[in-house]
Amino acid sequence: MITAKIGIIGGSGLYEIEGLTDVQSLDLATPFGKPSGAVTTGRLGAVQIAFLPRHGKGHHIPPSEIPALANIYALKMIGVEHIIAFNAVGSLKEDIHPGDIVIPDQFIDKTTRRRNTFFGEGLVAHISFADPVSSSLSQAVTEAAKQTAATVHEGGTYIVMEGPAFSTKAESCLHRMWGAHVIGMTALPEAKLAREAGICYTTVACVTDYDVWHESEDPVTVEMILQTLKQNTEVSKAIIRLATQSLPSREQCGCANALENAIVTDPDARSKDLIKDLRLIAGDFL
Repeated sequence: MITAKIGIIGGSGLYEIEGLTDVQSLDLATPFGKPSGAVTTGRLGAVQIAFLPRHGKGHHIPPSEIPALANIYALKMIGVEHIIAFNAVGSLKEDIHPGDIVIPDQFIDKTTRRRNTFFGEGLVAHISFADPVSSSLSQAVTEAAKQTAATVHEGGTYIVMEGPAFSTKAESCLHRMWGAHVIGMTALPEAKLAREAGICYTTVACVTDYDVWHESEDPVTVEMILQTLKQNTEVSKAIIRLATQSLPSREQCGCANALENAIVTDPDARSKDLIKDLRLIAGDFL
């Protein structure tokens, strides 16, 4: 099977990457179902990458129905060690404008309907998630983003809401009181699953609007988002081209060993079926 060390998960507006050579489309199946779509692999410069559109071809999968477990597992199957994920978000700060890029370093999880772990009854694991993104990967992506024409904000808190409806004004004001920077619908459970899978993960949050808190701006609409997405998509593609050529060594962070000492189930009580499904992810730690 084709292998790739770098995985790109495309969000709203980012459905393909131009400039890939030796392109192949992989129709993968996992123990957790089919991913959002075919995984496209190819060479970008000197680097082999894999690309997966989070919402599927034609954007037909809503946020709460994204097969996140299958997506992360499929990328793990082909050897991905770094994931750069792109997300459309709304701004919760006056100085973070539509068209800006934020590289968050924290998340607040407000989702309720999504399975957020590969583990379950028969095999329990508790990963550390205090620092939910790879700091070395985030730094590399930040430096790449700064080489584009976009305004880049390094660090910040990303609230992940269930959706698909946007926030009420009361919710948006509450999120600002919490000190969060942006709000979106898709970074979790991706980041948690990537950590369990031992994959370094970072998010590029592409700001499309001011959510609904901003009194001098119109409430967010799909039309408004799509207009800004066109600008953000070109910046996102530039970030991909720059960042994938000089990613840090995995030795600089502990993501690969996230499951070390995390599995607490007694060996005699472990589900054999679940162990079989998770051999790719947890084999070194079982």
